[in-house]
Amino acid sequence: MEKKAVDRRSFLKKGVIGGSALAASTLAAPAVLAQAPLTIKMQTSWPASDIWQVMAQQYADRVEAMSGGRLKIDLLPAGAVVGAFQVVDAVSDGVLDAAHSVSAYWYGKNKAASLFGTGPVFGGNPTTMLAWFYEGGGREFYRRLTQDQMGLNIVGLLGFPMPPQPFGWFTKPIENVSQISGLKYRTVGLAADLMQSMGMSVTQLPGGEIVPAMERGVIDAFEFNNPSSDRRFGAQDVALNYYLGSYHQASEAFEFLFNQDFLEDLDDDLRAIVEYSVEAASTKNTNYALDNYSADLAKLRDEDGVNIRETPSDILQAQLEAWKEMIVELEKDAFMKEILDSQRQFVERVTYYELVNTPSYRQAYEFFFPGKLPQQG
Repeated sequence: MEKKAVDRRSFLKKGVIGGSALAASTLAAPAVLAQAPLTIKMQTSWPASDIWQVMAQQYADRVEAMSGGRLKIDLLPAGAVVGAFQVVDAVSDGVLDAAHSVSAYWYGKNKAASLFGTGPVFGGNPTTMLAWFYEGGGREFYRRLTQDQMGLNIVGLLGFPMPPQPFGWFTKPIENVSQISGLKYRTVGLAADLMQSMGMSVTQLPGGEIVPAMERGVIDAFEFNNPSSDRRFGAQDVALNYYLGSYHQASEAFEFLFNQDFLEDLDDDLRAIVEYSVEAASTKNTNYALDNYSADLAKLRDEDGVNIRETPSDILQAQLEAWKEMIVELEKDAFMKEILDSQRQFVERVTYYELVNTPSYRQAYEFFFPGKLPQQG
């Protein structure tokens, strides 16, 4: 690639920092260099119309603003360069400088990838698990997995603790585990193994392919992630029973992938901007998601006639039991056992504090808004 032939660090130093020195010996060139931003080619795993593409742009906007225009991100949707599930290889190979995705999308390369987004639920919420990544040793486990074990030329960061994912969309109401047995269902990562063990026939598809697959009868039911994405996909056109609250993917986060050589070529201040913008975008993404997800859920209910339900407790209990059995198999891999042990220890301590310290928000909501919440089943 062209970038391999140009030392980006040298370019930035000469064009941005050293512009005044160059001006002493040249005329037009330094002015051009001083104004020319370094363009980062970044592809997402989301269709251009999806809300997550907007949330990826929020990251790009922060990088450009905080760098004073020295960095610019050319943000591309899924399929612009490679498929949604191929971004990790494209970044490692230098075809892309960066990507915005989720780790479950490369679960097929190594199941441990799913432990950074769609792993077993020990009781920690999405924010707890993001804290584990940054404060509990998760980032180093991720580095060992991607760089040491898999030989990938990437650096990965996580951001935006996603609200737990709905169990999904069904053409008929469901009340217990027996009613999901045999259904052809879409999910990704270890959640695919989980639901397969519960009797479902699972297909892993990128978001943009879900509704067409439902229309063709390739799948009978599905989940993607949230009410806004689901409504934009047209989920309400193919099913009207929407079940929220599930343990199959209860602690996912966005994955920000960077080519390691590209990141190391950046000056220290620009690398800090690229990395810390993940944290800044995470806060913006959270605020934006809560506003939009809740508004779109209301539209699905009030405008589209969707039946909003809580996932039956029978299914939730079966999911926990299935996770428990799956963990035994996962821990036969020594490295995965290390990760799971670390997660368990962190969750046991942190979630104890969170649960003991947190009053029932459901109780408060029902006090001030009686009769609003749907029933399970």
